[in-house]
Amino acid sequence: MLYIWILVNYLKNVIMTALNFSIKIKAQKEKVWTVLWTDETYRKWSATFCEGSYAESNWNEGDPIHFLTPKGQGMFSVIETKIPNKFMAFKHLGDIKDFKEVPNTPETEAWSGAMETYQLTEEDGYTILETRVDVVEKHIDYFKTAFPRGLEKIKELSEEK
Repeated sequence: MLYIWILVNYLKNVIMTALNFSIKIKAQKEKVWTVLWTDETYRKWSATFCEGSYAESNWNEGDPIHFLTPKGQGMFSVIETKIPNKFMAFKHLGDIKDFKEVPNTPETEAWSGAMETYQLTEEDGYTILETRVDVVEKHIDYFKTAFPRGLEKIKELSEEK
């Protein structure tokens, strides 16, 4: 019986849930794309997830990317797909501690391979930004709060003159 309890609780964290969010932005998709992936503006909107966070990458399809906090914690991923001004997909692979990729643990394995995508489409003078992120159960509430705040910041930055 203990084994079943352990297995059920482990599977709760392993099962990924895809969360979808979208926002309508009064700006061209090229402007929204720039806000999303230019270092200065990326730091501004990603601060809604963790103050001072940033990304290190060449931003090319197939390249690694490190999502970091100022203290060197974060995760490493790969840019799985990049279609400029249209679509970006990250595949998250593991943790970073003290600015270094660390070997996966059973907890990391539970979410390794999770996807995070950003899609831009234009409609009647607006850009629709749709995001999708795979999360384990224990982080669902956090992302349901954090992602809308991030999207609002992207909208604000994109609509600035």
